[in-house]
Amino acid sequence: MSSTSPAIASSVTPGPSATPVATRESWLLEATARLAASVFSPLGYTVPPIQVSVGYASTGLRSSAIGQCWSRASAEDGLNHVFISPSLGSAYAVIDTLAHELVHAVDDCQHKHGKAFKTIALAIGLQGPMRSASAGPALKKRLEALLVELPPYPHGRIKWSPRPRVTVSPPRARCEQCGYRVSVPKRFLHLGPPMCPVHKSAMETLGAWEHT
Repeated sequence: MSSTSPAIASSVTPGPSATPVATRESWLLEATARLAASVFSPLGYTVPPIQVSVGYASTGLRSSAIGQCWSRASAEDGLNHVFISPSLGSAYAVIDTLAHELVHAVDDCQHKHGKAFKTIALAIGLQGPMRSASAGPALKKRLEALLVELPPYPHGRIKWSPRPRVTVSPPRARCEQCGYRVSVPKRFLHLGPPMCPVHKSAMETLGAWEHT
């Protein structure tokens, strides 16, 4: 349901003669219609009616996902809902991510990034690992051509980068002689490491004793 494809730089300037749009959603709907007509439809793929908005993935701000598509069964209106991350600033990065998410919409999110998704993705010109598949050279040219026809993307990028997750191991103890291990409840850490029941010696501490 999500895409972690990197933003690809592009020097394309959206068409200055195109009629400006007031909202990002209007731009995304127009981009969706053009992708459906020029990229998907010629190959026999029908992009269903969708809701498309700018927003973070369901995994939140700390997620590296830059796009997400929800199945039709997930929404009360029976439509696929697509979200494009506000961390994307360039129109090219947005339309590239949108193309990836529309593959999910065509598949109705039934096969994640599996074989059925891959068949559609490769057909329209996505390449790379499917979870982060982005436009290959041929599709890139088509996307750039579409951007010339579209107005400027009305969006100011949110300047935020996901922080790396810090994993803290729970407090445990291990006998250095026999390897016997036990978990130690946090409320007893102040008592120090337990004694090994076999060797009757203090066990070494493991995990986050100092963080509790």
